[in-house]
Amino acid sequence: MFPFSKNNPADNLSDAPVAPTKTHEAHPLDVLTHGAFSAQTSGERMASIREWLASGPTPEQLQQVFKELSGKDKGAAKLLREKLDEIKRSKTQATIALEWADKAQTLLAVPKLNLADALAWQRDAAKAGAPLSKEPLAGLKAQLMERVRAIEDLQHRVQVQREAAVLVAQRIEVLSTKPWRDAQAAHDALSADVSNWQTEASALAGDANWPSVDAKFPPLLQASQAQLGLVWEAFQAALTSTVLAAEDTTAALPNVPVWADELRVLRGIPLEPVVKAPKAPVDPEIKAKATSAVADALAKLEQEVTQGHGKASAGAATALRNALKEFGRLIDDKLENQARGALAAAGELEGWQRWRADQLREELVAKAEALLKRPEGQAIGGRKMQETLRSLRDQWKLTDQGGVPNQGLWKRFDEACNEAHKVVEVWLEKLKSETAEHRAHRLALIEEVKAFAQANRTALDDDWKGFNRVLHQFGDRWRESGHVGEKIFAELNTLWKAAIDEAAAPLEALQKLSLAARHAMIDEAKALGAQEVLRIDAVKALQQRWQAEVHRVPVDRRHEQKLWDAFRKPIDDAFTRKTADREKAQSALSERDRMVLDASKALQAANASGDAQAIKSAMVALDAALRGQAQAQAAVVASAQTSEEKEALAQTQSAQAATETEANPDASTEAPAEASTEGSSESSGEAAGESAAPEAPTPVVRKPVVAMRGDDRPGMKKEAPAAPGRGGKFGDRKDAGRPSGRDGGRDARPGARTDDRGGFRDARPDRAPMGERFDAPRLGDAAFRAQRDALEQAQFALRKLAAQAHGEALTHLLTAWEKRDAELVPGTQELGNRVAPAVRAAWSKAINQAVNQAPAGDASTALLRLEMAAEVPTPAEHISDRRMLQLQLLTKRNDPAPVQTWGQDAAVVLGGAFEPAAARRLQNVLKVLLKP
Repeated sequence: MFPFSKNNPADNLSDAPVAPTKTHEAHPLDVLTHGAFSAQTSGERMASIREWLASGPTPEQLQQVFKELSGKDKGAAKLLREKLDEIKRSKTQATIALEWADKAQTLLAVPKLNLADALAWQRDAAKAGAPLSKEPLAGLKAQLMERVRAIEDLQHRVQVQREAAVLVAQRIEVLSTKPWRDAQAAHDALSADVSNWQTEASALAGDANWPSVDAKFPPLLQASQAQLGLVWEAFQAALTSTVLAAEDTTAALPNVPVWADELRVLRGIPLEPVVKAPKAPVDPEIKAKATSAVADALAKLEQEVTQGHGKASAGAATALRNALKEFGRLIDDKLENQARGALAAAGELEGWQRWRADQLREELVAKAEALLKRPEGQAIGGRKMQETLRSLRDQWKLTDQGGVPNQGLWKRFDEACNEAHKVVEVWLEKLKSETAEHRAHRLALIEEVKAFAQANRTALDDDWKGFNRVLHQFGDRWRESGHVGEKIFAELNTLWKAAIDEAAAPLEALQKLSLAARHAMIDEAKALGAQEVLRIDAVKALQQRWQAEVHRVPVDRRHEQKLWDAFRKPIDDAFTRKTADREKAQSALSERDRMVLDASKALQAANASGDAQAIKSAMVALDAALRGQAQAQAAVVASAQTSEEKEALAQTQSAQAATETEANPDASTEAPAEASTEGSSESSGEAAGESAAPEAPTPVVRKPVVAMRGDDRPGMKKEAPAAPGRGGKFGDRKDAGRPSGRDGGRDARPGARTDDRGGFRDARPDRAPMGERFDAPRLGDAAFRAQRDALEQAQFALRKLAAQAHGEALTHLLTAWEKRDAELVPGTQELGNRVAPAVRAAWSKAINQAVNQAPAGDASTALLRLEMAAEVPTPAEHISDRRMLQLQLLTKRNDPAPVQTWGQDAAVVLGGAFEPAAARRLQNVLKVLLKP
């Protein structure tokens, strides 16, 4: 049916069926997480997650990735969970810090600060988890502590001033016992001290923190001021009167006895002897004995009255009365008045205690009788009933101690308690039987453990985890064996410990050996971590040995965790040190990074300007900086003069060789080999000439060249080196210099994604070969992020400018149609690359047609074809026409499709009359068809 060409390439293919290639659909979050979902190993996945976390993702993105990754890789999901917990803690701490900061500011704002509130703020904030070491809480904490210190210092100064006032008053009192001339000599110094004290006291009262001191300190300071003022005024008045009396013998004597006697002696007046009234002789021993007896009886009575004991207080009152009758004349009035007051209180207590005791007994009887009269379903159990009865009887005993017994109430109370105790007896019988059963069960368990120990003493499997599990099961069964009494439990517990220790002896011996081996591995890990170069293979082998030991011999979980932490710490420290060194090396900004940063800043400035040409120029400059072309420009400019000189010399030598060839045609057979030798010697000679010092030129003897190809081939010109052939190394390809890369057009498509570290893939007319691109140094993190952000913003700006230009061109086209002015039709460049010059000319010609001139075609049909080409919806009133047109097109198989003739259809519409509805339909169509 179909003719086959002889050169059909399908003839050379083998008949073997081709296996379809299986393509894995990429995960939607794989690009966001830097390839975490497409990674092959867990380590690569965790590295991708760490790199993505360093970019600062949002909490919503973290939650989404964690939800998708938690079921695939627990280790990588753990990193995300830790990050989410950290964000949650930071938010919680921020809220708590704001709350406690407001409380601290409130405390600082009040004029009267309570020291207890200030100290409680720090304690309560620490309990609530507020970050006191961070701002603003750190500053507020310092301010509160400073104010508390100032208030405490102020209170201490008040106490010091109070003691100083007492010392000054004592000095004045001592001076009043000495001669008045000594007091007069010390008057000036004492006056200065008093003045200084008053000044300091006034300063304390005027301090800003004075309202915040404790309420007891202001009265102390005021009392000291008043007392010292009175003493000082009295001292000054007495000293003044003494001086006047010494000068005038008729003046009155001072009120100070010592000074008055001294003035009497000076005046010659004899001193009157002091006569004291005689006292009745009383034996001190008898008086002390009487006082001691009355005081003891009084203390006993006051104690009984205080405790409310009616019986004891009556006896103590009788003893005190007898003591007063016997020793009343030998004691002082103060002790006698205290005894009379205690006897009156004891009399009042005796009557009240009798009434109160009966009232308490009636309450206890009601409680005892109500124990068996509880509602259905609320009966008291045996243990609670026993405790309740014991408590009621103890309360009855206390009541009997404080008052006269009441036999009638006691009989009712005892009968009710005995009736309620029957419930306790039933419970005790049941408890006794349960205890015997539990004891037998525990003894059987002990025998079972002993049998297990005997059976597994010599022949043991290597499943030590199973062995340990059996021991734990024995322990669980022992704890769940029911309740027994304390004495029985102490007896059985001794037997249980001996049996379980005997059963666990093989495991404990093996655990000792395992612990020794683990400590040895910890020492080995410390030695590996201390080495300057970390050996990864040795670390992995050591970790595998540790895991094998862990799986072989079980140890207590807490102890095992401590050992693991000790084992892991030196290795983690070594890896941390290695990571820090690597990050430190990467943090050093290279010359290429600085050039990329400068180019990125220039591109950001171009993006802000909104100029498309400037943005494209800046993108080209950034791409050149990324591939190191800017660094090579300096070397090219520096060697430009040398290259020109070499080219001129090469042309001269070629002309000379051609002349010699024409003169000596017989040497044609020797030309190729000699030419190659000559070229190599020439290049080596030039290199030597550049490096060595200039000397006298040596004449070069050249052999004549018979034939020479033209210099239009690549590589034959001196200024253009020959393209290398397909070599063995990666990158030495014939098409290595093509701008489109390996497949010739993959990277030239619009909207191509950005490269990982090499910039954007759009507009790379001079992309370097693969080998050269791989040899370029890796960008630093700051430079990579800067160029990536700048390129993304540049592409967004270019798309935005293109959309704006597209909309303006479409508006101008519709305006030209409405005004029938072909001059307003936008140019081909403004309309875009999808409009050919011929199509634009047809549109201009259609717009220039007269209004009354018949159009070249049906405008309504043309609009329908345009909407079908653009795949945009048709208004409701024209849907039936569109369906009819689609049916007609199905019958015309050889006619071009609407997608192919949309330019002619647009010309037909533009040739018709301008209508707003048709203009809107045409605008909707051209938005899609003219989109670049």
